[in-house]
Amino acid sequence: MTNSKDIREYIELIDHCLKEAVKAGNQYEKELQETMEYSLFTGGKRLRPLMTLKAYEMYDSYIHNAMPYALAIEMIHTYSLIHDDLPAMDDDDFRRGKPTSHKKFGEAMAILTGDALLNLAFQTLFKAGISCNDKSAVRAGYEIAKASGHSGMIGGQVLDILGEKRKITEEELFQMYRGKTAALIQASILSGAIAGGASEEDVETLRSFGEKLGIAYQLQDDLLDLDEDSEIEKSTYLSFHGQDETREMIQALSDEAISLLNGLEHLDTKFFQDLTGELIHREV
Repeated sequence: MTNSKDIREYIELIDHCLKEAVKAGNQYEKELQETMEYSLFTGGKRLRPLMTLKAYEMYDSYIHNAMPYALAIEMIHTYSLIHDDLPAMDDDDFRRGKPTSHKKFGEAMAILTGDALLNLAFQTLFKAGISCNDKSAVRAGYEIAKASGHSGMIGGQVLDILGEKRKITEEELFQMYRGKTAALIQASILSGAIAGGASEEDVETLRSFGEKLGIAYQLQDDLLDLDEDSEIEKSTYLSFHGQDETREMIQALSDEAISLLNGLEHLDTKFFQDLTGELIHREV
């Protein structure tokens, strides 16, 4: 599904707009342009910005209106990966087969590149809000900001770090999954839907869908990374349950997510229905 011709065209559009967004304005910005492009274009699937555009498209066909939110999401996701790879965090030397940012450019530039992408994300969101002067733009940006911060992605990352130092509870584990993984997936969907004019009822249904999809996505990651996580004694769902139970939980969450989409009978949810199945059965 994500390899179809129309999806590839969406991804090409996202890539083009990302290149335009980080383009250097003067010679002093060129080094940052190089480091930002290096991490933005490492072969990522563009899953989150794609969800933003497709969520918007359920309400309105002119997806260019949703592009600022899609770009901001991808910038935030990329900055988080850069910082995750740092020696003080996961200390990874490679990502998607390429040297990580700090290995390529040094720790200082990696930190600054992540900072630059985070700030550019919010610059992009504020610019969108100013240009359309619409309360929905502010709310869409708020969902992204909240999902990225202490009660979302960063809070989840904190729990992830704690889980490497001590045994966390299963309740804490799910809180970590909601923050580190599900929150940005939720925001990807919600920002697009809100910008497109979704009703309050739709927003809350999609919020629940995004959480269930995000947790199922992370559980599938746990299965795929089982050997690696065991080596570093990292807390995952598999620290509490076996592989068969984990697969059952993934399927249950997937079924619940699909049921939520089925309740949105007035919308074309086929993309998200197909995506749910694809993500929980992926092998990489």
